[in-house]
Amino acid sequence: MSTSAILSSLSTKPANVMPSNPLKPPKLTAAELEVMRVLWRIGPASVKDLHAARVLEKPELSYATMLRLLQVMHGKGLLNRDESQRSHVYAAAHAQDGFQSNLLRDLIQKVFSGSGKGLVLAALKGHVSAKERAEIKRFLAEQSDE
Repeated sequence: MSTSAILSSLSTKPANVMPSNPLKPPKLTAAELEVMRVLWRIGPASVKDLHAARVLEKPELSYATMLRLLQVMHGKGLLNRDESQRSHVYAAAHAQDGFQSNLLRDLIQKVFSGSGKGLVLAALKGHVSAKERAEIKRFLAEQSDE
C-alpha cells in the first residue's frame, strides 16, 4: 500500500460514526428517546437493566434489539459506554435539559415560525390543566417581581 493511500485511509472517518457536537445533540428516533428517558430516570445501566426497564412498557422488545439499539446510539454519540466491566454500562452523553431545549427550539422553528409566544398560546389553549395553569401564573408573577 502506498504512503498516500495509508494517509488517506487514516484521515477518513468510519461511515457509521457521526460527529459529536456538545452544543447540539443529534436528533433522536422515538425508540432512542425512550431509552434516553430510562437512562435519565435511573442513571447509568447495563443492557440487562435497560432491557428490564423497557420490557415493562414494551413486552415484545428483545434483548438483542435493545443491545443493537444501544450500540447504534453509542455510535451516534448519544451514549457513553463503560467497557471496564464484563457487562458494559451505558450512560446518557447529554443532559436531559439540553435535549429538551434543542427539541423545543426545533419545534418552535418548524411549527410556530420561530415564535415562542405561538407555542405557549397553543399549549395554553387545551393542553394545560387548571393546576398547571395556576403554577404557570405563579411562575409568571415571580418572574415579573424580579
